[in-house]
Amino acid sequence: MFDKIKQWQMTELKTDFKLVESEMPTIKENEALVKIAGCGVCHTDLSFWNDGVRTKMEMPITLGHEISGTVVDGPTQLVGKNVIIPAVLPCGECELCKKGRSNMCQNQLMPGNDFHGGFASHIIVPFKYLCPVPDSILKTYSLEQLSVIADAISTPYQVIKKSELEKNDLAIVIGVGGVGVYGALIAKIAGAKVLAIDINDEKLAQAKKNGVDATLNSKGLNSKEIKSKVKEIAKELGASKYGWKIFEFSGTTAGQELAFNLITFTSTLSIVGFTLNKFEVRLSNLMAFDAKIIGTWGCKPELYPEVVDLIASGKLNIKDFVQTFPMSKINEVFQNTLDHKYDKRSVLVPDFDLK
Repeated sequence: MFDKIKQWQMTELKTDFKLVESEMPTIKENEALVKIAGCGVCHTDLSFWNDGVRTKMEMPITLGHEISGTVVDGPTQLVGKNVIIPAVLPCGECELCKKGRSNMCQNQLMPGNDFHGGFASHIIVPFKYLCPVPDSILKTYSLEQLSVIADAISTPYQVIKKSELEKNDLAIVIGVGGVGVYGALIAKIAGAKVLAIDINDEKLAQAKKNGVDATLNSKGLNSKEIKSKVKEIAKELGASKYGWKIFEFSGTTAGQELAFNLITFTSTLSIVGFTLNKFEVRLSNLMAFDAKIIGTWGCKPELYPEVVDLIASGKLNIKDFVQTFPMSKINEVFQNTLDHKYDKRSVLVPDFDLK
């Protein structure tokens, strides 16, 4: 059994992560020890590291919440199993959990926020909601590639379901880098007519290549011009001019302003991207259009098996959107991600010497 755990820890804002080694903690009755296969780099990690968003656990802290791995200690039925660790680990017993809103459990634990996360050799987590990975899916994908299920795929999956998206609805996805492109593809799988909006032609081309119905580069256009073009595209696609389902994934002020301005009769706007910035809106538009805005936080663990099935069945292809790097390149990868140098989701793969 392993007696050491190695971790890349954040010790200060905007400074290099430091490699540390410590004794392996003793696991508790409700916990499992998972040997990490891969951990994705998420916008939330960048917010903690660069933007000053506070983690619940004080520094030094090991970030990373998009984790796949193999259980090496814990309950007998789980040892040796490949798993996805949900990015939000609820208690399962509180009022919100019992009402089917476990993603908002106020007793929830988030790796890389409430406790040391996935940029490490191992992690100790509550085992109640670990999501098993079937062997069949590993014929197509490596276990480290599947780490993105824990947030980049499961989060848009939950919001698509919450939006009450119906077949042939127009789904407008704003921001198709990272999480957004999965939202676009999942909306397509659900039967929607999907329009991807971004300011990056390469990301738009990648989305179109993977089945999105239409794309629009919004760079240099004002919201009125964009809405006019969206109406034209909706007509070309044979989609209704009512009930648009708008998904804001960019996490930018411009993206959120555009998303609000695209609201029309009986629209639903779903906010997925995060920004600390504020802007002015006329909330009366919701009344005038009989529209609604919803938010989403992570994904409740109960939905993870459905996401795994989407990928295992071949309906959702993720190979074009994931790239792996040795975890020892963490400082380079974080800086490059901050500088928007990658078009794919980065996954860090442990390359520690565990002898």
